[in-house]
Amino acid sequence: MAPEELDNPPKENPYQQTHVVRTGDTLSKIANDYYGDARLYPKIFEANRDILSDPNKIKPGQKLRIP
Repeated sequence: MAPEELDNPPKENPYQQTHVVRTGDTLSKIANDYYGDARLYPKIFEANRDILSDPNKIKPGQKLRIP
């Protein structure tokens, strides 16, 4: 990293939202809530591969990025 990058860490993307998983949530339900189309759940899964290993195994309290 260049020295100026250390002084200015990347800012959070203002166009990206976050969602805290609640009991009963599924990626399909979350996709439907944010995008109006449950079939777009892979978009959320791919954005959260660092914390999710299976799109069917989300847990209440997880903070997911919504691209």
